[in-house]
This record gives sequence, structure tokens and C-alpha cells, in this order.
Amino acid sequence: MASSCCCCCCKISPITHVFVFFLVVSSSFCPVRSSETGGLNPKNQTFRPGDELQKLKIIRERLNKTNKPAVKTIQSPDGDIIDCVLLHHQPAFDHPRLKGQKPLDPPERPSGVNTNGMGAEDFQLWSMSGESCPEGTIPIRRTTEADMLRASSVTRFGRKRPSRRVQRDSTGNGHEHAVGYVSGDQYYGAKASINVWTPRVSPELYGDNYPRFFTYWTTDAYHATGCYNLLCSGFVQTNNRIAIGAAISPTSSYNGGQFDISLMIWKDPKHGNWWLEFGSGILVGYWPSFLFTHLRDHASMVQFGGEIVNSRAGGFHTSTEMGSGRFAGLGFGKASYFRNMQVVDWDNNLIPLSNLRVVADHPNCYDIQGGINRVWGNYFYYGGPGRNVKCP
Repeated sequence: MASSCCCCCCKISPITHVFVFFLVVSSSFCPVRSSETGGLNPKNQTFRPGDELQKLKIIRERLNKTNKPAVKTIQSPDGDIIDCVLLHHQPAFDHPRLKGQKPLDPPERPSGVNTNGMGAEDFQLWSMSGESCPEGTIPIRRTTEADMLRASSVTRFGRKRPSRRVQRDSTGNGHEHAVGYVSGDQYYGAKASINVWTPRVSPELYGDNYPRFFTYWTTDAYHATGCYNLLCSGFVQTNNRIAIGAAISPTSSYNGGQFDISLMIWKDPKHGNWWLEFGSGILVGYWPSFLFTHLRDHASMVQFGGEIVNSRAGGFHTSTEMGSGRFAGLGFGKASYFRNMQVVDWDNNLIPLSNLRVVADHPNCYDIQGGINRVWGNYFYYGGPGRNVKCP
């Protein structure tokens, strides 16, 4: 199993058995995800031309289904190709319950939202040249043959490995956390500003080390439902300026400039769908309520923080970094953070957290320190280097 780290995610409680980013994702919807990829052992592998040809055939069939016709193509500085796809041609509308439909109009936003700050499109490499997708289209990162060849399994490309247990303290499954969470109430959304750093970011999925804005949803602990970004039918994108899965820039540096982005997910009071907002008031799209069971009504827990998957290859703890790779005690400019964490109540109001708790499964590897003040509201620093003298 590859080791991975999510260092700016907020996620729905495993108690609900559904994860979709922030409030609705396992690694939640994190703009930054780090991973240590376990390479395949070349020993005892036999080259079989027939098998390889069949694999390439499957890959090309999958690419034809995944990549939709583009009305415009944009080359990103990081090497990504961004396809501008007509709204009604996006993958979501391959779903039987969405065929023939159109994206919904924007919902009523929670009251108390501050829209000041940098726009999310200012953080995406592909759009920094001034290029954009036309109205009536959405930008989609093109999946390539190389992307699929990097995957450990072509049939499970774009999906996480199934989890044997869906509990937060699932260290027996290799998951380790440093999170702040609230529970014991009914929640209809969550919002936070997340410090962006540049650890290694899912090289298996993207082929590079850029931090990425990505999403994930599942209703059955990754067994048969859900996927990253727009790699399956599910999330309905409505925005023509944000490419889910695209690289983020600029990023924070140790004792240097610090950058963060705001993310919010909330439940539309009228239709019950879960909407995603990225940056300063920019709606990205929504997860239709019919995708879920428990989340059709509300969430019972909200978590903010980091998660890594530790396979203990060779008997050692992974050296995957969480956040900036530094421990929480180093504070601003050195450790990664979440700030201004809030939740949405039953009446669609954005309110401060009242019972935030912080926990780190293995504080010698990754730790967390919380606090509250008038400028940052509820916040915490978190992260760590992974394997070290005290975390062998």
C-alpha cells in the first residue's frame, strides 16, 4: 500500500460512512495532498505482450470515456492539459439519475460568510497566463495514458483502496491523523482557511510533486463508489474558472511568505445538495444529495486536519510529511495551520465552533496544537516529518 498524507483536508465523520471533502470527504477535499508512493518490485515480473496489449486496450477505452470533447484546450505551465468541456457533457451527466438534466442554479449561501480575500482562481497555475474557459464550459484536467500507467491498478484508477474499518482511529488500517473535530450535534456545512505548502503531492495520480486542489467522495468506505475529482459520475461542476485536480501556486515557504485558501461545503436548504465554495465566494459545484445515505439529512461530525497512510514498508514508519513537515510547536511561518474554522447550523448560519477538540494518533510522528483568538477564531497548527528518531 502506498503511503500518503493529506495536509489540508476537512472531512465528514466516518460515523456517517460517507466522505466527501471538508464535510463530505475522507481525505476530504483537500487542496494539498502528499504521498509516498510505493514502487512495484521488479523482481519476479514477467513481460507478457498479450497482457500488456490488453491493458493498453482497457486504458484507451477508459480514456475515451473519461476525457470529454473539448471546445478549447489550454496548456498549463506544469504540463497539464486543461480541456474546456461543455457543461452538459461533463462526467456527472453520465449518471443515470442526471442524464438530460442541467446544473442547478446557485443556492442561498450561509449567512455570516465573509467574501473578502484572494480569489481561488489566483491559486491555479493553468489560469495564470490569462487563459480561461468560455462561459457554458468547465475546465477539466485531461487524463493521460501516462496517468493510468502509473496507477497500481488500471481498474481502480482514480479511486482509493478500500478501508477495512471506517473509524477515525483506524490506525490498524495504517491511517494516522492529526485533526481538530467537533461532534455531538447536527451540522450542515463547514468552512476554514487552510495554509498551503508543497510536500510531495500524490505523484502516482498526477506524476509530479505540485500541491493540488482535489476532491473525493464515497458512500461505502471506498469499496465500490466514488472517485477523485471528475473521474466518475458524481460531482456536478458549475464553474468555468476552477479546474479540480489542478496545481496550486504560490505555496508557503519556511520562514517566508505564507499563503492560505478558504474552503466551504454546505448543504443547500432547498434541494439538499452539498455545495463546494473555493476561495472568496467562488462556487465550484455540488454533490447531488441522492449520492448519499446519512448525508442526505446532515452530518454528525466535522473534522479538519491531516491524514497519512502508513504502510510501514520494510518495518519502518513512512517518511511522508504532513503539512509543512514541521511539528505544530514551531508556530506561524514554520508549521502548517487551519484557521477561522466554522460550521453551518440548521438555519443556514455560519457560526464559530463551540467544542473543538484536537487529537494526534502518533504525536511523535505528527502532532497538533489548538487555540482561539479574535483574528483567527478557532485555529490549530499541525503536522510533522513522519519517520524520525522518536518515530522509527
